[in-house]
Amino acid sequence: MTRWPLPQPMALALEQARKAVRAGEVPIGAVIMKDGEIVAAAHNETRALPDPTAHAELLAIRRAAQTLGQERLDGCELWVTLEPCAMCAGAIAHARIPRLYYAAPDPKGGAVEHGARVFEHAQSLHVPEVYAGLGAEEAGELLREFFRARR
Repeated sequence: MTRWPLPQPMALALEQARKAVRAGEVPIGAVIMKDGEIVAAAHNETRALPDPTAHAELLAIRRAAQTLGQERLDGCELWVTLEPCAMCAGAIAHARIPRLYYAAPDPKGGAVEHGARVFEHAQSLHVPEVYAGLGAEEAGELLREFFRARR
């Protein structure tokens, strides 16, 4: 476990990931903050909806856009428990989210620091500030436990 308290938004994202586990979903959680307030929170719901695009990040982005009444999430921060995939990174760019915080790296499916590296392409519409590693141990353990139980 982490040796110091996690920032509140990452602790909330991890709680969302735990909700995903209880729902039988891959344990990924996301929280969007603006001006220190929670705008949206979500966890993976691909099985429940059923919708292959119902990743925590996309659901949080959709909810935040609806709450704020705008498609661009200026001034917002996205906190997520796993490095976003290419689909989610693209949505982050389209939403113009200024800051992305993610816990665990995803060498297999991530697209921020691994794989497609979406934000490094000249075609990326927007490049957020990226901060990685906060809560990586907890998020990684949730994922390992989830998949170990299914093997």
